[in-house]
Amino acid sequence: MVDIHCHILPGIDDGSESWEMTAQMCRMAALDGITHVVATPHCDAQFDYDREHFTDMLATLSEVADGRLTFSIGCDFHVTPHNVADALADPQRFAIGDSQYLLVEFDHHGIPANASELLMALTSRGMMPIITHPERNAFLIKHPETVLRFIEAGCLVQVTANAFTGFWGPKSRKAAEWLLHREAIHVVASDAHDLKLRRPVLSEARERVAALAGMEIADALLTHNPAAIVGGQHVPFSPAHR
Repeated sequence: MVDIHCHILPGIDDGSESWEMTAQMCRMAALDGITHVVATPHCDAQFDYDREHFTDMLATLSEVADGRLTFSIGCDFHVTPHNVADALADPQRFAIGDSQYLLVEFDHHGIPANASELLMALTSRGMMPIITHPERNAFLIKHPETVLRFIEAGCLVQVTANAFTGFWGPKSRKAAEWLLHREAIHVVASDAHDLKLRRPVLSEARERVAALAGMEIADALLTHNPAAIVGGQHVPFSPAHR
């Protein structure tokens, strides 16, 4: 499996607190069957995003992983006018590796009134926005059809693995399943931050997705699609939502 959303770099945001914790997260991910992890530090009003420094940290990250995993750099990109302006000026700065894919995050309580315009601005520069964890956004939980419109506009959708297992509560789980049944999810990722509550584990979600939608879709969302994203390729499973 491939995890495209993980706060595994230590001491830079609200994810891993130390290299020791990072090493333990790497072991946990590898034992779970994960082979590649995209390190995705936050880029928002609270946390600065230093692409060059974080890229340099990947060498140490590979060392502490002891050959169990491979890595690339990405970003948990908060959708604000300031951030979007920075991305338009330098699209590759925030993308996953050398790809065109960009993880975009809305505030947990809502979305900007001009969200569609901001996303269209990103796509106009050749970027492919991936909407992260809509099942945890208060507005999108109440108005999930908005997610479908984002897909129609050219975006992809990433749901959090432990939303399927109930960690974020029944409303988030219901929203995740609503999207799954409409084939409106392209990737499932851990959004891991630690070793206890928000772990770098995907296998439990894979089993749940397989039970709900079949193993073929589970493999697409947790292996084939995220691997294609890391490689800068078109996702093989991208159906028109139902």
